[in-house]
Amino acid sequence: MADDNDDYVYDEATGEWRPASEVAAAAAAAERVEVRDAAGNILADGDSVVLIKDLKVKGAGQTLKQGTVIRTIRLTDNPEEIDCRHDAIKGLVLRTEFVRKR
Repeated sequence: MADDNDDYVYDEATGEWRPASEVAAAAAAAERVEVRDAAGNILADGDSVVLIKDLKVKGAGQTLKQGTVIRTIRLTDNPEEIDCRHDAIKGLVLRTEFVRKR
């Protein structure tokens, strides 16, 4: 519900006058991009994920095996990539198509 003191702005999408706070909240929600794993689950900062296939890590000379748990992921600006840490590899970026939420 809007306050009586709230400014109203014209929303071109709906063709109505709406409280400025509602329009700002709707714009902020539209800017947020949902990051999804290979199974379609929504990922968030701090989630744990499991690898769904063996991945060769470029520059590290090792392979992360299927079933490896990656804890405390961070979302990036790209909805297809997540930033994470592994014991042996720092600065690891994984594609979301190769992980599943735990």
